[in-house]
Amino acid sequence: MPVDFTVAIPTYNGEQRLPAILERLRSQTGIDCLNWEIIIIDNNSKDATAKVIQEYQANWHHPYPLRYGFEAQQGAAFARLRAVREAQGALIGFLDDDNLPNSDWIAAAYSFAQEHPKAGAFGGQIHGNLEGKPPENFERIQAFLAIREHGSTPHKFEPENIRLPPGAALVVRKQAWCDSVPERPRLSGKLPGIMVQGDDYEPLLYLHKAGWEIWYNPAMHTDHQIPHWRLERDYLLSISRGCGLATCQLRVINAKPWQVPIVITRTFLGNLRRVINYRIKYRQQLKTDVVTACEMEFHFGSMLSPLVYLRRSFQRHK
Repeated sequence: MPVDFTVAIPTYNGEQRLPAILERLRSQTGIDCLNWEIIIIDNNSKDATAKVIQEYQANWHHPYPLRYGFEAQQGAAFARLRAVREAQGALIGFLDDDNLPNSDWIAAAYSFAQEHPKAGAFGGQIHGNLEGKPPENFERIQAFLAIREHGSTPHKFEPENIRLPPGAALVVRKQAWCDSVPERPRLSGKLPGIMVQGDDYEPLLYLHKAGWEIWYNPAMHTDHQIPHWRLERDYLLSISRGCGLATCQLRVINAKPWQVPIVITRTFLGNLRRVINYRIKYRQQLKTDVVTACEMEFHFGSMLSPLVYLRRSFQRHK
């Protein structure tokens, strides 16, 4: 029997987080008519992740299977690619191991896909469950932590302006992905010592390039568990800069070859202007206001992103 829906959970050292998300998935409602599965992609974990999954599998008495996959090359992008290869569902719903979906998440995703056949991918509402007090005006930078609350009306995202849903709690059509997304990502995601982001946007831009629409489905709700250390200044500055460092590489995906030099130049000069303006306008606040400093770091990273793109292009052609 064809599989309608695959829930794919990429995880790294997730032994403590996986039980909560599996309990949420075991409580899904409104899906009695669906044939679905869960697959956990162990992204080369160093803890007891594999053992935790084996214990669940040994006591798994549900009609939907719990499967295990392993991806040795670390990076969320590689884990997602492994999930796509292993998934049997026509639709794949990605959940990070710190995403806790509402009980109707799968039902809301499947229904939306049937109503929007041109949607190659869509994301929903992601609410922050914060372990600690966020900085003042945190909503200005909460997107850097994959918190997305765009209201109650469905709408298309704007890939041409790099306005897209995160890879967390994202649903894609497997065939659209396989037909459109290269097997080798340019952006791998966060790794030790490497904070360049954009790995979740990269496949969506390829889907857009192939003619698929990217949508927002407000009926899908997920809680993102955010520990206190992700609200600390150093981490917020690092991830803000990392998001900026991917800007140029993302913008060139849908650019024609003759447009690439223009994209590089505009990205550098536009963000150089923003960096200078921030230095002049917020000089004192940059030392005391975490949110303003994060915005500055994003623009600074975006200014440097053409250099990151050029260096990686040179390394690929060596």
